[in-house]
Amino acid sequence: MENFDLLDRALVYAQQHGLTLGSELGGGVQGIVWTAKSQDEQGRTAIKVHRQEAAYLRERNAYLRLRELGVNAIYGSNVPELLDYDDDLQLLKLTVVTRPFVLDFGGAYLDRPPSFSDEIMADWHSEKAEQFGKRWPAAQAILHYLEGLGIYVIDVNPNNISWLD
Repeated sequence: MENFDLLDRALVYAQQHGLTLGSELGGGVQGIVWTAKSQDEQGRTAIKVHRQEAAYLRERNAYLRLRELGVNAIYGSNVPELLDYDDDLQLLKLTVVTRPFVLDFGGAYLDRPPSFSDEIMADWHSEKAEQFGKRWPAAQAILHYLEGLGIYVIDVNPNNISWLD
């Protein structure tokens, strides 16, 4: 799979499903996201292709949990809906959401938090408080809500929990 470029996988999926791949919405350590559209769909969807299977499986499973529970918003923040996935291509097809939003569950753990030392967690909380500033309590409320669903998100930043302002 390593030699199979992310864009190539997105194009294979698009061709198999009658989609036109659009512009890149974003990318990072875990993968790249593009817009996609078919002639019979209203609006755009997003195609996220993952670099590593572990992150793909974590994110797929988190979105499956959210879909099963019917969660498409948390405290007024939009959550993308999982429309389709392809385990061979390590790819998710999601709805495109606008701000305010909560997205990117590639660093999520299901049903139990990762085991980090108290010192590491204290550093993490300090870093996140600095990153989010006055919005940290609201971000924490969203994270606590997700934890109540058994989804523990550690890879969180203002790019994946974002508000209008």
